[in-house]
Amino acid sequence: MPHPTPAVVLDRVTLIHPDGTLAVRDVSGTFGAGRTGLVGRNGSGKTTLLRLIAGELAPTSGSVATSGRVEMLPQRLTLDVERRVADLLGVAATVDAVRAVESGDVDPRHFDAIGDDWDAEARAAAALAEAGLPAGTLDRRVGDLSGGEAVLAALVGVRLRGAEIALLDEPTNNLDRDARERVGELVRAWRGTLVIVSHDTALLELMDDTAELYGTELDVFGGPYSQWRAWRDAEQAAARAAETTAAAALRRERRDRAATETKLARRAAMGAKAQREKRVPGIISGNRASAAQVSAGRTRGEASHREAAARAALDAAGRRVRDDDAVRIDLPDPGVAAGRRLATIGDSERSWVLQGPERTALIGPNGAGKTTLLEALVRSARDNSSESDTAAAPRPVCPLDEQDVRSYGAATAHTDRVGYLSQRIDGLRDDATVLESVREADPAATDAELRTRLARFLLRGDTVLRPVAALSGGERFRLALARELLADPPPQLLVLDEPTNNLDLDTVDQRVQALSAYRGAVLVVSHDGGFLSRLAPDLTLELRDGVLSEVPADR
Repeated sequence: MPHPTPAVVLDRVTLIHPDGTLAVRDVSGTFGAGRTGLVGRNGSGKTTLLRLIAGELAPTSGSVATSGRVEMLPQRLTLDVERRVADLLGVAATVDAVRAVESGDVDPRHFDAIGDDWDAEARAAAALAEAGLPAGTLDRRVGDLSGGEAVLAALVGVRLRGAEIALLDEPTNNLDRDARERVGELVRAWRGTLVIVSHDTALLELMDDTAELYGTELDVFGGPYSQWRAWRDAEQAAARAAETTAAAALRRERRDRAATETKLARRAAMGAKAQREKRVPGIISGNRASAAQVSAGRTRGEASHREAAARAALDAAGRRVRDDDAVRIDLPDPGVAAGRRLATIGDSERSWVLQGPERTALIGPNGAGKTTLLEALVRSARDNSSESDTAAAPRPVCPLDEQDVRSYGAATAHTDRVGYLSQRIDGLRDDATVLESVREADPAATDAELRTRLARFLLRGDTVLRPVAALSGGERFRLALARELLADPPPQLLVLDEPTNNLDLDTVDQRVQALSAYRGAVLVVSHDGGFLSRLAPDLTLELRDGVLSEVPADR
């Protein structure tokens, strides 16, 4: 059950953008005090809902009521890189004034800036230290922070400013394991109302409640994500069973009604025959015919009522069963023999061979050079593209210079059939249509074939004729995914850099199932521990301080 005291109340909230696009429609619901994880499919309107609660957007109709001051940390931080962290935390003016007074400057404006907040610097430094940020961070430039440090500092700022309601949109995206753990510690200690949009199952397990935005419904479940998911799966299993039972009941009522009509028709025929043969006096025959008509009408009405009731029960049961659109990833067979060498990655001391159909995970802290290593592998595949795919011995291509090898390791592809999906989703021409973009991956396919393939990635109808520049972030991602996975010939090695970022959890499940069944090799970089544990890689490598090492399976 949700918390009894609502911190946020949404009443029939609708938002229509100026271009006529419907963002959210008629959403009602509440968020209680405490920590709530907000989940839902990509495009369901979760980020829009946070922006409406924060007051960044005004609803077209309906109302949003909050019990205190709201602050939102967006998914993409647009920070002034020249500012100090003290500015990001909102304590710069106070800290500078205290330092000025301590150095002997007794200008009254310093005392006005300080008020009673003489320990602002100590509190800010303690909060940064609690988040795992090093001493001296308060005076560093925001541009000198790593991505994970910037997110952590921004979170500390939200806490220090003391907003009663905090909204976080995918706070762990692109963070390494250590930074995710520190975000988790901050969340555990959070006071006040906290609403987090996330696909990070470890983070969602720290929530008191789980809210799902589904259509026009905002339903809140009292418990973390795993408990909500178990409840939802059980509820959907019961709904499907009820639908099956209701469908069987409707079929039975239809059969009974047909049998009733047959019986009534036979009875009417017998009555008509008796009347023609004058077996009974006419007045009695007429009374019997009239009574038969009344009885038949009553019987038909009862049968029709039972059938209508069965149809209504089926409709009600059907409404409980979800008919969700999901990206259906059915990967083609790349024709890779077991044990076929597809790539080698390593450092100056040791190397590992990637072969089909094995899955390899590459982990390590942000800034370690994982993406650089992947891009070196892809460049090597392109260098090999002019050679035969079945060459007896691949040439020793190393696309990194000596300094790169010492810093990041080296990578060599032994096939030119490498599919690469980068974090940045680059490589798409903004002026090309969706159909043109996917045709580049398979020039021989007809428009009808390409449309069918794109529909599996939820790119349908007139969307395929839109330019890439007009696509939403989710549509752009699905197009990039389709280009790589539906290429002809299909890739023998899939290289994926953070493939679960910005995906809803059901789509992540589909990704795991598809990659598990893929008969080529997979090399994936991910900080998502839940995704990696379900993928169950055959080999996990860690890149740290320029050294590659094999991670034991039980770690």
